[in-house]
Amino acid sequence: MTRSDANVTLLAEQIKDGARLALPSENSGVPVAVVRALIARGARDLRLVGGPTGGFAIDLLVGAGCVASVEAAGVSLGPRGLAPRFCAAVEAGEIEMIDSTCPATHAGFIAGEKRLPFMAVRGVFGSDMLKNRSDWTVIDNPFPPHDPVVVVPAILPDVTALHAPLADEAGNVWVGNRRELKTMARAAKQVLVTVERIHPGNLVKDSAMAPGLLTAPYIDLIALAPRGAAPTALPPDYGPDDAMLDSYASAAKTREGFDGWLADFLGHDGAA
Repeated sequence: MTRSDANVTLLAEQIKDGARLALPSENSGVPVAVVRALIARGARDLRLVGGPTGGFAIDLLVGAGCVASVEAAGVSLGPRGLAPRFCAAVEAGEIEMIDSTCPATHAGFIAGEKRLPFMAVRGVFGSDMLKNRSDWTVIDNPFPPHDPVVVVPAILPDVTALHAPLADEAGNVWVGNRRELKTMARAAKQVLVTVERIHPGNLVKDSAMAPGLLTAPYIDLIALAPRGAAPTALPPDYGPDDAMLDSYASAAKTREGFDGWLADFLGHDGAA
């Protein structure tokens, strides 16, 4: 049964060193409060999977020394440019970068959700991706026109962690139209969720809200964490904290700047 009386520290404790951890893309419910707790704990050797891309949270974890590898279609700070600590770590050989594409990552999660060994994708031919992904295989389509397709293995995270606008008292989590969050959660062995608020009752009974629910059987722990995605956005609840993200992008260009910014970040609760 889903526990909804947990706190953020307890959620972070479930993510063991070396775990394969899936995190949503920016603006899709990034569990920044959990990321902060992981860094404060001194987590190590995490194998991150972007959903399908990554940004601030992944850069923060990499800079803090928590990461062994990143599998993603890209990691950046969006309009603020490259993710500086991620780029520095890749260039120094401190972490492994496992290149992917958005369709291939989504396909891997879908295969994981359905407990299939792989999923076929197109759009990879003509790129360098096949040279760098020995786990992607080209097979002949068994149906006409019998053309080649690429099959990618299922993505089965140890943990998917996300932040959502609300959960109800029955343990269901509302993610709205972010259907990829449902897929990432259903592919994982364990699902940890922070939310802005708890809704009384059971939203499964609400015909307007039910289609946007990630239902309780897929969720292990829920913690209340107001503004738990800040400084990233959580549509429709709040937008990004542009000033804070600007300050991060500037400071994180150097190791010294990042360390100072991180110390300040760990010293407050992230509330606006």
